[in-house]
Amino acid sequence: MLYDISFFFFVIIILLAIMQGLIIDAFGELRDQQESATEKLESSCFICDIGKETFDRLPRGFEIHTSKEHNFANYLFFLQHLVNKDETEYTGQETYVREKYDNRDWEFFPVGECFVK
Repeated sequence: MLYDISFFFFVIIILLAIMQGLIIDAFGELRDQQESATEKLESSCFICDIGKETFDRLPRGFEIHTSKEHNFANYLFFLQHLVNKDETEYTGQETYVREKYDNRDWEFFPVGECFVK
């Protein structure tokens, strides 16, 4: 009887340790993914994907570029503006961007392009 109880006790402890290891590993992987994404955002422009080192050689620098020239929030506000605006009032450029947005085609983002190059 004592053998049976101790056997189940150790089996449960081993299974709990395995489950705890899996959970800790999963959260560690999520943390690594988040750190990788954060590092990418801090080392290159989200909009044009040009590296920080390129802008740091220029007078205005990376921070001005990402906060003024390619501010991600401005792109989001523009897309929200298009969603709320009546389609009959679109300009040609707005029609182009809205069609790309509806098709989930992100070609209107200036990837690899910047005025400061």
